[in-house]
Amino acid sequence: MSPFTGSAARTSDWRHVRCVHDNGVATVTLARPGKINALTFGAYADLRDLLAELSREKSVRALVLSGEGRGFCSGGDVDEIIGATLSMDTAQLLDFNRMTGQVVRALRECPFPVVAAVHGVAAGAGAVLALAADFRVADPTARFQFLFTRVGLSGGDMGAAYLLPRVVGLGHATRLLMLGEPVRAAEAERIGLISEVTEEGGADEAAQALARRLADGPALAYAQTKALLTAELDMPLAASVELDAATQALLMNSEDYAEFHAAFSEKRPPKWRGR
Repeated sequence: MSPFTGSAARTSDWRHVRCVHDNGVATVTLARPGKINALTFGAYADLRDLLAELSREKSVRALVLSGEGRGFCSGGDVDEIIGATLSMDTAQLLDFNRMTGQVVRALRECPFPVVAAVHGVAAGAGAVLALAADFRVADPTARFQFLFTRVGLSGGDMGAAYLLPRVVGLGHATRLLMLGEPVRAAEAERIGLISEVTEEGGADEAAQALARRLADGPALAYAQTKALLTAELDMPLAASVELDAATQALLMNSEDYAEFHAAFSEKRPPKWRGR
């Protein structure tokens, strides 16, 4: 996303999510614990707009996405979204579904790594938000469930049919999206849906530690690696290696690349600047 902004100031107060900054790490918390952080129209819009703002800020080098209370996210609110969509016309429904997809695209395209800290339920749209992160750190209580067919809709919602086969393979993705069955932490780790399993109650702390490691590292290298991982999913090999070559040539002109050589020669840790 472009770093160039208009005249609007940075948003200091988000109505449907909570965002705090700590020396390069942004923590975005779904903060509706009474409903296991069920998503509303406003929550989707806040996430879309917040991720766009953070993507323009040079100060953000890693992001943690978490849920307050007893679970990560129970998906779309049955009353406030599913009930409301029954009275919408096709144009309104298309606008809504495009907005949910914009959130997933923002998670995949933002220029910093995203770590989802998952405990308890991650269902429906909540499961897709976790899926769209670069890392999923979960404790043993985590339970992923792609519920879309259970409510009579396609399992391919919000990009799930694109992302999930690329994370766990077509066979597992077909089962999870078709049947909507829950996947608990042990199985999720086995099939590659989880990056790290922690002790119970430890997902948030482990996610923060990983985000801190990423924020303290070579941010420009991480950003380009993330961009290439997304861009090359559908590229032929020849195009991929050419894009890799062009990217490496650019990064070899970076301050961080020169800093590594200087640090190596001086036998000290590199001081990464993300430039």
